[in-house]
Amino acid sequence: METRFDAAVIGGGVVGCAIARELTKYKLKTGLFEKECDVAVGTSGRNSGVSHAGFYVPAGTFKAKLNIVGHELMPSLCKELGVPYIAVGKIVTAKEEDEREYLYKLKETGEKNGCKKLRIIDQKEIKRLEPNINGIEALHSPTTAILDPFLLTISLAENALRNGACIHLNTEVKRIEQSSDGFTLETNNGKYAAGILINSAGLYADKIAAMAGITGYEIHPCRGEYHLLDKNKRNLINGAVYPVPPKELGGLGIHLTPTTDGNIMLGPSAEYIPEPDDTANTSEVMDKLFKESYEFLPKITRKDIIKSFSGIRPKLITPGSKSPADFIIEESRKIPGFINLIGIESPGLTGAPAIAKKVAEMISKIRGGLVENPSFDPTEKPKIRFAELSNREKSELIKKDPDYGIVVCRCQSVTKKEVIDALNNPLCARSIYSVSKRCRATLGRCQGGFCLPKIIENLEEQHHPQTSDINYAGKGSELFTGKKEGIE
Repeated sequence: METRFDAAVIGGGVVGCAIARELTKYKLKTGLFEKECDVAVGTSGRNSGVSHAGFYVPAGTFKAKLNIVGHELMPSLCKELGVPYIAVGKIVTAKEEDEREYLYKLKETGEKNGCKKLRIIDQKEIKRLEPNINGIEALHSPTTAILDPFLLTISLAENALRNGACIHLNTEVKRIEQSSDGFTLETNNGKYAAGILINSAGLYADKIAAMAGITGYEIHPCRGEYHLLDKNKRNLINGAVYPVPPKELGGLGIHLTPTTDGNIMLGPSAEYIPEPDDTANTSEVMDKLFKESYEFLPKITRKDIIKSFSGIRPKLITPGSKSPADFIIEESRKIPGFINLIGIESPGLTGAPAIAKKVAEMISKIRGGLVENPSFDPTEKPKIRFAELSNREKSELIKKDPDYGIVVCRCQSVTKKEVIDALNNPLCARSIYSVSKRCRATLGRCQGGFCLPKIIENLEEQHHPQTSDINYAGKGSELFTGKKEGIE
């Protein structure tokens, strides 16, 4: 007999996980389906990790309203979930006289949207805020913040799970059929039924809609490449630093963004590509990224780069278009009970908590009201970061569990206990990716050169997988062929 949900979410990105958690505030049997081996594997795990204040989004749009509300909700949400959130601020810097006008237009847009505390600052104030950045004038946004997009998405999913939601990883929806009381989902792991279906599939949202017979949507994948700098360069900037973008670009341009883990990101670029899963890095774009970043911050060198990666934006606008597209969040007129979220790109991360509340309101209207779940618990314990503790706190933890005294990842000072906790996560995600995004092992300067074998040993100790099943990020990324010597 197939499992039935009152509401089912397709897509385990930050928006899908935020919706699943929001729905557990009510007496709804909620399910979430993600085709990858973990949540936050796609766009939600490959972005700048910024909670945007809302001055880049055209005034009066649905996107602008959700950006502002989401930005206001984010600090309390991150506190509930134990996720790092730091209001580092942002400056958008003009280097030439003809760029000043852009700053004032941004400020005007932001104030129309409801942004708080925006101000135009002069060269002296720029130097006070960012000693290594040159500019003649800048727009300063003190409320712009950085957060960990991996931990936010993971914590949303884990909190949804603890509050009664069912999270199905490695479960790809292959077919959707309407039924008399909702929908039947055919997946690679069996059939499921749902009264209401929420399409939050990001880069594949147009394809999921088409499965249900809803046409007319088209996602255009746009790749953004990044460089990640070593932590020893974190003191070069204090907050996020954006240039006035070239007029011909049609985007925000290359920017410098600190991370909550102590690195600096350079990027992203913007390149339309034919395939939604092509996260390759290209030598031409990586070279251009560094050169443009160097012009803005001359104290960096190529040897400071420890990793390059890319993320894909699910754009609704076509290549070459400079007209912005609004978020599409609506119940299908053709198919009642089917809610589409299409084109949720930046500021989708910022808007996620607001989008989740909007979807819950839509479901309440469909069902004629929702009953609150009195046992809902919004909190998650912050994940222990051994490297950030005092010596006394470290000693106390080692006394309680000697595994805290065994360093697995030297670059990030991640201990065996942290790796074990990551492996035993509530979602039962078992890939190297799942470990790295929960405890930061493999994400330092050596990028796993030292710690990867030790993590594999921990995985074998904890879960005894077949050697050929050990993978980086799900099926198709296996690390071994056959069996390791000594393993039966």
